[in-house]
Amino acid sequence: MVIAVNTRLLIHDRLEGIGRFAHETLRILTRDHPEHQFIFIFDRKFSDEFVYSDNVLPVTGFPQARHPLLWYAFFEMMVPAIINKHKAGLFLSPDGWLSLRSDVKSLPVIHDLNFFHLPGYIPWHIRQYYQYFFPKFVSKANRIATVSSFSKRDIVSLFHYDPGKIDVVYNGANECFKPVTEEVRHLIREKYTRSCPFFLSVGLIHPRKNVTGLIKAFDGFRKSSESNVKLLIVGSKKWWTNDMQSALDAAAFRDEIIFTGRLPDEDLRMITASALALVYVSHFEGFGIPMLEAMYCDTPVVASKITALTEVGGDAVLYADPSSVESIKAAMLSMYRNSDLRLNLVEKARIQRAQFSWKRTSELLWESIVKCSGLQG
Repeated sequence: MVIAVNTRLLIHDRLEGIGRFAHETLRILTRDHPEHQFIFIFDRKFSDEFVYSDNVLPVTGFPQARHPLLWYAFFEMMVPAIINKHKAGLFLSPDGWLSLRSDVKSLPVIHDLNFFHLPGYIPWHIRQYYQYFFPKFVSKANRIATVSSFSKRDIVSLFHYDPGKIDVVYNGANECFKPVTEEVRHLIREKYTRSCPFFLSVGLIHPRKNVTGLIKAFDGFRKSSESNVKLLIVGSKKWWTNDMQSALDAAAFRDEIIFTGRLPDEDLRMITASALALVYVSHFEGFGIPMLEAMYCDTPVVASKITALTEVGGDAVLYADPSSVESIKAAMLSMYRNSDLRLNLVEKARIQRAQFSWKRTSELLWESIVKCSGLQG
């Protein structure tokens, strides 16, 4: 069978959560199924690193789909033309976007519906596009894959989609995420935090990630702990807001908050494995890959007790209320002061993390493809 795939988020050195999902699953899936042809549809010049095997044919369409009008042009004109040209039998879309003008069977991966629950965090023109087109994408889909049981329930609740046609394909963690030696920890702390221990935050800096609350909680932590612990924030400032800047300007310990920007996987792995703890206190998540990466690094986790994060973290995470600065601060204090707590969470995480791997994700996604397309295994 010929399978067309939306690969517009496979961008060299710029893999965010959904791009990471696409990269890891397609890398394994295409190699495991050499009997099928995969047409990768890019919206810009692609990197050869994403042509994983001989059965992958990369095609560059246009325009670059980075604005609602360009999204429409790309998915409603370019994508159906490419699908028809290559006589694809299935369109797989790892970011959830579909082409409403194509009659081919369609399988979107819908990671979460945060734009329906927290619309104020998204610019007006983007929010309007999402809220108008995503119900149509769901209606168009022959089957849906999603990354957590929480998101599956959310899709059913909001769109009344048949739950029997939604497959949960949990995320995994890159194999490079693993513990490091004490010597590496020392070098990382020397490089980034003036040899001090640090809490870590990872992800695109966006209002949904609760950066404002984290800054305020860390400032309160430092005022209460009399420690030299820093806060290291890794991620692009693309969605930096006035509220975030105001919280940073008002923080007494703002000089102890360090922003690194985006980092390569290997650097991120060593930083994650060197942290005192990951603090992941988003307002909404469909999964939470940084939590899993920390678990694989034997780094304890503080996370929001919301949406899919409790599903991923189980009893291996110290939870906080993301809407309460005091709750986040208290969790950070507990994590800093209680070494037995940290060790206990790491032990539990070694059990919890075994449920998730990119190999298993790719297998589950293939099962969804088989069900959607009518293939025989």
